[in-house]
Amino acid sequence: QVQLVESGGGLVQPGGSLRLACQASGYTFSDYAIGWYRQAPGKERELVATISGAGGRINYSDSVKGRFTISRDNAKNTVFLQMNSLKPEDTAVYYCNYPELHVKQRNAYWGQGTQVTVSS
Repeated sequence: QVQLVESGGGLVQPGGSLRLACQASGYTFSDYAIGWYRQAPGKERELVATISGAGGRINYSDSVKGRFTISRDNAKNTVFLQMNSLKPEDTAVYYCNYPELHVKQRNAYWGQGTQVTVSS
């Protein structure tokens, strides 16, 4: 059974930092690319960062490039998102999931997410 459990969110002031973590189970973790998504109120969910199974290929959306860093620890089945220089527009619920899966599979695997609020 595939499970994705996100943690590490919170309230932070603009310019601050947070580190999110996602604990994965149910797949051979290192076989799959994994990504971080976010969904702000009233907006569609967007993919902000991806990392390949071995960690050699990384991509970011333009909105977070240069501020966020994705990494993974395959021994611990965990993916991280280091978020620096946070802006109010980064406020959203953050999720992890497998971007290369069929959308029906991916839709079955969404976790509860972790809330990030950037506000003074």
